[in-house]
Amino acid sequence: MPQTIAITKAVTNLNEAQEKFNIAQTNDPQFFTEWLNDLPELTEGEKNLLDRLKNRYLYYAADGFILEATVNIITLSPLLELLGFCDPPFKIRGEKFVKVEIDNGDTVLEGFIDTLVIKNLLWVVLIEAKQYSFSVLQALPQTLAYMMANPHPETPAFAIIMTGEDYIFVKLNQQLRQYATSKKFTLVNPQQNELYDVVRVIKRIINLYANG
Repeated sequence: MPQTIAITKAVTNLNEAQEKFNIAQTNDPQFFTEWLNDLPELTEGEKNLLDRLKNRYLYYAADGFILEATVNIITLSPLLELLGFCDPPFKIRGEKFVKVEIDNGDTVLEGFIDTLVIKNLLWVVLIEAKQYSFSVLQALPQTLAYMMANPHPETPAFAIIMTGEDYIFVKLNQQLRQYATSKKFTLVNPQQNELYDVVRVIKRIINLYANG
């Protein structure tokens, strides 16, 4: 019988994730170009809504710490609706149970993902920033563990880790055993609304892979 361990206990830092899953971060600039190249344009209506979402988040953030459930309502849900992910051909799955075998099947990591999974392609990981020094990268190890449970390892998997204020994209290629991240997008940039870029990157990923 294989040993079963909760993902949250087995993977607590990036070194553990890399060792247990035999993966490494690549610096190849050609590995993750989906967040940089050929991004689609947004309509004026989309920009207006994203401006509202940014202003709304900053309005709530002015009171201090924002609960995950609140971020879900004021930011994430409207974003998913804007992108059309609540309707066919997409399907959102929350609180998804995943299992990942390691050590040649001798150990099984399992757990429920407090995320949304869209067509086994885009894993949306919403986390609470319990203090202003919190970094979205702190959620990267467990996000990689969840992505390793992708039932279609022949296709690259993508994730977006978000706090409501900060956003970072992750790409994982299981066949190459490599991953990479995008830059951090943030709503505290006073010169532009970086939600524009977040939505454009998501659209680019979906356009490239959703019908594959």
